[in-house]
Amino acid sequence: MSAFNVLIIEDEPQAADRLGRLITRLRPGAQVLATLDSVTQSVGWLRQHPAPDVLLMDIQLADGLSFAIFDQVHVTSPVIFTTAYDEYALRAFKVNSIDYLLKPVDEAELRAALDKLLALRGPGVAPDKMMQSIADAMRMLSKKYKERFVIRVGEHLRSIEIADIRFFFSQEKATFAQTADHRKHVLDYTLDQLEDLVDPARYFRINRKYLVSVEAIRDMVSHTNSRLKLLLHGSEDPEVIVARERVQEFREWLDR
Repeated sequence: MSAFNVLIIEDEPQAADRLGRLITRLRPGAQVLATLDSVTQSVGWLRQHPAPDVLLMDIQLADGLSFAIFDQVHVTSPVIFTTAYDEYALRAFKVNSIDYLLKPVDEAELRAALDKLLALRGPGVAPDKMMQSIADAMRMLSKKYKERFVIRVGEHLRSIEIADIRFFFSQEKATFAQTADHRKHVLDYTLDQLEDLVDPARYFRINRKYLVSVEAIRDMVSHTNSRLKLLLHGSEDPEVIVARERVQEFREWLDR
């Protein structure tokens, strides 16, 4: 790869500076177009500028997870994620990721990621072929999903098997798991984290508040604005709504 353009999205100034130095050392022709530290800044920049050749993107930014960028703007550039956390790996490969590097970023690993990008962008490789190669790499990933959660009951600890959990939900800034016996248990995870930890064949994120299993669904009713309303076993919430933008994917998930 000769000259190419890089956008760094990183909210830690020292980490951003180090990435810039590594990039220019590993690829002397590289140009760092900008260094951004938030979802808001990144969305604004991507809307106003041509797509860079690669994004170096942290996951936890000043104003939220960088995955929110992909919800607000169409990102066509390949992404190398750099993060201190490994629980987002599967979710990262659902977008344009070609690699997932844990901090502190190792120079040899960054070189390997850039070499992979070079191979994908080689002569005669069309952009759609490159993104298909990325998708193929994602399918090759093996992921071990959580089989149980440890919860606190008073002064005691208890293990709950994933098969006993009907749905997860958020309420008043807390996250709960509701089991088949209609009991709810506080978990030390956010729904975003749980979405990466549990098997997507078993649980579906219907909206910002609910992650549900098929077994949890008692009934489904057509709702306003092309949405679906779910009745869940053991739920007292009368408004469990599948977000309109998720309805089609939800139907496909049910029909597997």
